[in-house]
Amino acid sequence: MTDITVPARKPARPHFSSGPCAKAPTFAPEKLATESLGRSHRAKIGKSRLQYCIDLMREVLQLPDTHRIGIVPGSDTGAFEMAMWTMLGAKPVTTLAWESFGEGWVTDAAKQLKLDPTVIRADYGQIPDLTQVDWSNDVLFTWNGTTSGVRVPSADFIPADREGLAFADATSGVFAYDIDWSKIDVATFSWQKVLGGEGGHGVLILGPRAVERLETYTPDRPLPKIFRLTKGGKLIEGIFKGETINTPSMLAVEDAIFALEWAKDLGGLEGLKARSDANAAALDKIVADRDWLGHLAADPATRSKTSVCLTVEGADTDFIKKFAAALEKEGAAFDLAGYRDAPAGLRIWCGATVNTQDIEDLGPWLDWAYATVKAAA
Repeated sequence: MTDITVPARKPARPHFSSGPCAKAPTFAPEKLATESLGRSHRAKIGKSRLQYCIDLMREVLQLPDTHRIGIVPGSDTGAFEMAMWTMLGAKPVTTLAWESFGEGWVTDAAKQLKLDPTVIRADYGQIPDLTQVDWSNDVLFTWNGTTSGVRVPSADFIPADREGLAFADATSGVFAYDIDWSKIDVATFSWQKVLGGEGGHGVLILGPRAVERLETYTPDRPLPKIFRLTKGGKLIEGIFKGETINTPSMLAVEDAIFALEWAKDLGGLEGLKARSDANAAALDKIVADRDWLGHLAADPATRSKTSVCLTVEGADTDFIKKFAAALEKEGAAFDLAGYRDAPAGLRIWCGATVNTQDIEDLGPWLDWAYATVKAAA
């Protein structure tokens, strides 16, 4: 092993985790506004900061006024399950699954809500035939499969005249792609993905058809307090104006505001997309130059530009564990191992909070780790 050359230069910010992902490059704790800390979230300052965070999300996402934004408990999972528990059951349900989180929604729909959903699956690295979807049903899908590196190519597969609602788990996707919001009735995400924010909070986006469902359909199931979006048959509008269902972390809110202001200064969504595109292109070049690396998602049209999943020739779970540990020990790269349910491989975050130079500097370290683990085998 002594003849394996250690690269001279390390990524300046070796944070490549797919969630929580890297903080914004300009982040420092002392830069966060703190006036709202130690205050009630229902005080004027708390409500104003929550509303400001919502307004920033709307601006950066280019979300139309037809859609409401609420900050809710439980990260992306909590937001998506809130939508499922409150709206599903009025129509038949179709669930699309090509990775771990999509399979989670299948389990919820089938075993917890007992809805007998139509399930359309694809293996890791693939995407189902989207033309099979019956849009007289409510349809659940992940916009960008965090654990498989596979995304929908666009919203074109969703008809404008659909009867059912389109539910998009958009974490790992928002702030990185153009989304046709006229095609989306429900979307959820969490700050710790593309924005590099802190965990524990989800974001729920409702289009007008979702609001209509909430106000005209009452599911035959108990709803915990943190899932309740209506009162007396009407949407609780305060949830979408900064009046959260339960107590939020104002520190996490201020952290999200910092990231959103950074995004706005970049030029908003266009600036975020450009950074993510550059990072994905830099990683593509690394993969193309190495015969032992490959993309789990073979088709570039459905390959994620944020959570990029890679195959490693001859690697099993133990090899990947040692590979990632070697890089972490050197302080060259953190959290590169693929998701526990996915095929053995690497997962490298290429979202906008990562600097392209750090992706480029990662290449030689991947060579070093691969050679080091093989030599020790």
